[in-house]
Parts: sequence; structure tokens; C-alpha cells
Amino acid sequence: MTIAIVGAGLGGLTLARMLHLNGIDAVVYEREPARDARGQGGMLDIHSGQRALREAGLIDRFYEIARGEGQDMRLLEPDGTLLLQEDTPDDAPLARPEVDRADLRDLLLDSLPEDTVRWGHAFESAGEGVLRFADGSSTAYDLLVGADGANSRVRALLTDARPAHIGQNSVEIGIPDIDRTYPDLAEMVGRGNYWVLGDGKSLAAQRNGDGRVRIGLNFYRTGEDFFATSGIPFDDPAAARARLIELFDGWDARFTALIAACDDTVAPRALTTLPIGLTWPSAPDVTLVGDAAHLMPPVGEGANMALLDGAVLGLALAAHPDDFPAAIEEYEQEMFERTSAAARDSAAIQELLEAPDASRRLLAFFQPN
Repeated sequence: MTIAIVGAGLGGLTLARMLHLNGIDAVVYEREPARDARGQGGMLDIHSGQRALREAGLIDRFYEIARGEGQDMRLLEPDGTLLLQEDTPDDAPLARPEVDRADLRDLLLDSLPEDTVRWGHAFESAGEGVLRFADGSSTAYDLLVGADGANSRVRALLTDARPAHIGQNSVEIGIPDIDRTYPDLAEMVGRGNYWVLGDGKSLAAQRNGDGRVRIGLNFYRTGEDFFATSGIPFDDPAAARARLIELFDGWDARFTALIAACDDTVAPRALTTLPIGLTWPSAPDVTLVGDAAHLMPPVGEGANMALLDGAVLGLALAAHPDDFPAAIEEYEQEMFERTSAAARDSAAIQELLEAPDASRRLLAFFQPN
């Protein structure tokens, strides 16, 4: 019985790890040519996903790479008013530690036999038990798991649903080695998350494990044509920084100083999600995990749900090793309920961020009493 997993992201690798622990063979097919072919993004807030890592026998190694200080939070208004500062004690429980996505992916990859992941295999199509790749090669499968992310191509085998723009556009910038290059800004941002919200925009700075501060400049209630009309020249980093500073005119000079200090990485991101509560009729030989199944706003749930998807599906397959349809149905019933609740919570937080008084609402969210 051949299990093929398309995509070496968190969900697909967690599934492969769970199957390996239970003596079930699987192969992960990944379009990237190698594990270090590209950057893997910033930090992840891992909370409910810790249960998956515990099931996978990796929780102790996770705690070795997790950053407890990443739980620190600073919340400000555009005029510089500090609304909230939470500094995590060194001995605090790792309830919601931050971890570098690349480190977490490496942890999962290193937990698998060397030949589990087949690099350089871009999914082209599948059907009737045959998985086809862009290079013309193919392989047989009995179970196909789409772990191929937001723009999943496996998803089309189960549903016509496609990601839709949510009215938010973001620009990612960053400051490398901030402690050495801009110590004053490093002290201002702190060890964890630094949020400034207001005027339909936000600046979210986050300390990474490699010393880089990644900054997301978010523009709410904007259309799909935002980048075409914003006047941001992405092909000219210096001019792009200047234009971004203009777009944050009136904000405290400390915040625009963060933008001015960034390097030449200026990347546009148009945010999309799948419908809340998306389901599909269970198929006997195909299912989805992670963003392929339930793409949500990026407010801290997506990675956790992907980890749990991999663990829950792995446990279901271990319980029904000779009955893939039963395992799929068991997994999907649990996954649909769990991720629909997470998607509703994420949408509520997203709505909060879009509000005119977003900073005050976020303060009430963090300090409800």
C-alpha cells in the first residue's frame, strides 16, 4: 500500500514522521530541488501544535530550539503611545514559544529516514492511482495526501474551492543582525513581537532566531489592485522604502526609522483564505492537510493546525493500516471540526485588526479584564 505525500511543509513532514514511527512507509514529493533551496519564512507561534510534536516524539527537541523570549509582546499606537508591554520571565512555561520555521522544518526532516523526501518533484496531475510530475516521470499510489500549501494543486481533486483575497495586502521587509547594526532599534523592538496598529494599517516587527527582525507592513481593507496603485516600486528597494515611509506619514518617527533601516528585501504579499468551514465528500484515496485544506489569515493558527493534521491523520492510518477510506473519513471528521473552529477564531482576530480602533481592541483581547 503506497502512500504519497505531496509537499514537504510542516503538515506533510509531521504525517511522514507519524507513519515512520508506526512502521508505515511513505514518500514525500517536494518541488523544491533541495531542503535549503529557499528561505522558509519567519517565526511561528506554536501552542496547540505542541500536542502533535509530542505525539511525534519530538517535543524535547522542539523545546531545545524554541524561543521562550519570543512570547514577549509590545503593543503601541501610531503616535508612539505604549499600550502593553509583556516581558516573559526566563523560567516561564513554554505555552506559546516562537520558533524559526526553518528550524522546525529541519527538526522534522532530520527525524525521517534520508530517502523519505524526494526533492525536485513538482506535482503535475494525479488520477486512477498514478501521480505525475512536471518532468514527465510518474509513480503509483494507493493514498495521495495533498500537503502542497495555499495554492495546492492536489486540492482540485476534492473541491472546486479556491483561495480568495481577504482585503489585506502586506509588504515584508527586515533588518539583519539588528543588535549590531541598529542597537537602539533592537532595544525598542525587544525580544519578541512588536505591534503598532491604527489608521487602517499596522507594523508588525518580530525578532527572529538568527538576529534578523522581520517586519510586516499591513494595509487593511484594500483591494487586489493595491500594489498596482500604491506607487511602491518593488524593483527599486531604496525608492520602495521611501514610498513606504510616505504611506506611514504621521506615525511616530521611531516606526518610520524601522522602515528606513531595512535591507533590500521588499516583498509584496496579497493575503488570501479558503472559505471558513470548507468540507468535501470523503474520497477513498485522496485527502489534504495544512493550508491545502484550510488556508486561514496569518494570525497564529495555520502552522499549529498543519502540525495537528499530520499527527491526527498519521494516527488514523496507524489505527486502520489496511483501510485507507476509513482512516481518511475518521481524520477528516476531526479535522473539519477542529479547523473550522480555528478559522472562525482567526477571522474574528482579522476583523479586530481591521477596525479603526484596532490597537485598543487588541489590548482588550490580550487583557480582557
